[in-house]
Amino acid sequence: MSKLSIIKELWQFLRVRKKWWLAPILIMLVLLGGLIILTQGSALAPFIYAIF
Repeated sequence: MSKLSIIKELWQFLRVRKKWWLAPILIMLVLLGGLIILTQGSALAPFIYAIF
């Protein structure tokens, strides 16, 4: 199963089951995960981790 199909299946679940309140939670999780991945090896990492 590819990553694209997982995202497509999640979108269909949100649309069919009317679970729109999950969308902001998922967006924030993706953004925070991306922030951690991008700053993992940089000099900004200690400052980012201090926020949390």
